[in-house]
Amino acid sequence: MAGKTDEFKVIEVKRSVFDANDRQADELRDELRSRGLFLVNLMSSPGSGKTTTLRRTIERLRDEMSIAVLEADIDSDVDARTVAAAGVRAIQLHTGGMCHLDAGMTRQGLESLDTEGIDLAFLENVGNLVCPAEFDTGASRNAMILSVPEGDDKPLKYPLMFEVSDVVLINKIDVMPYFDFDMDACRTNILARNPEATIIPLCAKTGEGVDAWCQWLRDGVEAWRA
Repeated sequence: MAGKTDEFKVIEVKRSVFDANDRQADELRDELRSRGLFLVNLMSSPGSGKTTTLRRTIERLRDEMSIAVLEADIDSDVDARTVAAAGVRAIQLHTGGMCHLDAGMTRQGLESLDTEGIDLAFLENVGNLVCPAEFDTGASRNAMILSVPEGDDKPLKYPLMFEVSDVVLINKIDVMPYFDFDMDACRTNILARNPEATIIPLCAKTGEGVDAWCQWLRDGVEAWRA
């Protein structure tokens, strides 16, 4: 019997999981479009400034549109409390140790949050540059944050994250003088992986560059509803 693998049914488990999730993601995305809800899946490493960027974004846009946030973490509700204090609907999603969100989890979060009347929603994914990039959440668009202290070589080390992201925010540009970070090299590395990516340098702490990011969001909401 040895070597006669053709006698056994082989199941590609990982492929099966991805295929099932992709179908659920496409269904969710179609529903979001029909409702006119623009959902942004925001990914990054821990400490890159996702929550600070969200708070700054909410400050700029909350008078223009209705915003909601789904915060995903392995544990705690710190981030959900932080963004809720900014005056928007928020819910915390605990992944139970999983390092990413998938389409099913995203749907569950949206249903629990009650997004009736919401124009723009953010899904703050679990912090890491690997797993979140592999699973389609069903979001309208993918965004990721690369902070200056992480280095300009991250697009080379974590290519999939940059390949699936529609927009890359390069955060903490205020500390560039203190780090060996080459902005031109970073742009080149990102575009080598994803020529269609929009790249926006900003500093969530000071607000520099946030206008460009908010305009990207406005344009996205409008195009999603067209």
